Amino acid sequence: MLKELLSRWPLIQQIKTGANGNGIESMSERTRNLRPKFDGAKATPSICPYCGVGCGQLVFHKDNKLISIEGDPKSPISRGRLCPKGAATYQLHTHPGRLKKVRYRRPYSEQWEELDLETAMDMVADRLWDSRNRTFQETKDDETLMQTTAVAHLGGATLDIEENYLIKKLFTAGLGMVCLSNQARI
Repeated sequence: MLKELLSRWPLIQQIKTGANGNGIESMSERTRNLRPKFDGAKATPSICPYCGVGCGQLVFHKDNKLISIEGDPKSPISRGRLCPKGAATYQLHTHPGRLKKVRYRRPYSEQWEELDLETAMDMVADRLWDSRNRTFQETKDDETLMQTTAVAHLGGATLDIEENYLIKKLFTAGLGMVCLSNQARI
């Protein structure tokens, strides 16, 4: 029994075969049968949600469950590598402390309350429209302006250039905003 146990030991296999220890002889039965955590999962290509670099990610999912998010080796930008924030994308989606409801603190209140998304979006839209209406300038010194400087927009990098273009058109032509900053990808 001891002889059989020793014969399965990777060092003995290496000595018997004269191999250099970098191949199959360096593995035990357990390590030969190891599979990656995303084995059997479907991979969907995606883009990292953080900065504007556009690093490629592979989102692994199986049976409607998120398994893992890894760097995409086919990405011409990141070639499979991710920064610490990009590498933590899986935790961004699965952490038990992640907020999943809108939290709102009324003026002068010390308590947070939960709102449904539709109520929160209506509040944002109402406040945006009210600010725009109060501060909108049609003219100044007999020159046409059609603008408001009381509302600004800061765009994110998770959108592509076409989506950012449409957002810019909505906020400038539609609402008259002149304070815009967008970080767009090509």
